Amino acid sequence: MKTILIVEDSATTRALIRAVIDELSGYETVEASSGFEALKILPQQQYDLIITDINMPDINGLELINFVRNNPRYSHLPIIIVSTERSEEDKKRGMALGASAYVTKPFKSVELQEIIEKTLAS
Repeated sequence: MKTILIVEDSATTRALIRAVIDELSGYETVEASSGFEALKILPQQQYDLIITDINMPDINGLELINFVRNNPRYSHLPIIIVSTERSEEDKKRGMALGASAYVTKPFKSVELQEIIEKTLAS
């Protein structure tokens, strides 16, 4: 069983992402409603993937990615950004920080599922 940490301030979007993952087999999810909460729960167990929004209160998704990439304990974790930010500049910035993939909202369930499986297979 692989564990995915979903970091998203919108409860509705968190539930949607969880439902998309629940359609796949072999995954369980843990949810954080902010970057700050993600930093608090990250040490509590082992994760195989982080899915994060960019625009969140307190610690945003880019700051979270920066923390993960600069921490030897977590630097290996793949990260998928799911965001409303659509510009090429936003995508480049997220990927430059070390994201494995960038998905824009609204997304198709199948698209996110394929990206999750591809990311975890590599």
